[in-house]
Amino acid sequence: MGDGVRAYWEESRSHRYSLLFALPLLLLYELLEAVAPVRLSGGVVRNGADVILTSLFTALFGPRGPMVFMALVIGGALVLIWRDRRAGPIRPGYFPLMALESCALALLFGVVVGTATVHLLGPLRSLAAGAGGVRGSPLELLTLSLGAGLYEELLFRVVLVALLSNAMRLAGFNRLTSGVVAVILGALIFSAFHYIGPFGEPLRLESFVFRALAGVAFSALYLTRGFGITAWTHALYDVVVLIL
Repeated sequence: MGDGVRAYWEESRSHRYSLLFALPLLLLYELLEAVAPVRLSGGVVRNGADVILTSLFTALFGPRGPMVFMALVIGGALVLIWRDRRAGPIRPGYFPLMALESCALALLFGVVVGTATVHLLGPLRSLAAGAGGVRGSPLELLTLSLGAGLYEELLFRVVLVALLSNAMRLAGFNRLTSGVVAVILGALIFSAFHYIGPFGEPLRLESFVFRALAGVAFSALYLTRGFGITAWTHALYDVVVLIL
């Protein structure tokens, strides 16, 4: 691996690149929620992980909860970026490379996860169930896809996998065992999440396995490439599944 490639591989997962890369995803999702929200039964549908996180803050801070949550997310990201600035300058040329990497990974994940699901369950099982759920215009589905990439990665990878791993460590397990168990449990919870609530999909083995494998893949990507590339890969992956 050349010095330039090695530098990109190591630096692009750092806070100053990863979080700066993710911030436009947050802003674009919130903008689309304002101009193209998904509406069902007279109500606005937001990504479920988004609702879980903001509801916690609403329970703590009342109507100002979502605003407090957003301030903490953006403020926390900016603090981490500021602290990480000492590690080196920010090279703007990395961001197009990160975007290309995310696009390539989204397509690769779709093929790999779909193929793995077929091999596990047999070629006669339909994978179309993985694209079920809320229907809407392409712009509305884009809104949900971006929200899934951002908030599901924040909830299920940054928060849940970390909590499970730390709980395993406190219980006396070593780092490797804790990480593997946390990734697998997190992937199963991530998959089950899509079948809960009034807009949850009917539970089917094909789509459950498909999403569980995707959860493992996204966890591995988060551990190796950081939050920004993982969030964009997930968002673009959902764009391919839901819209294309």
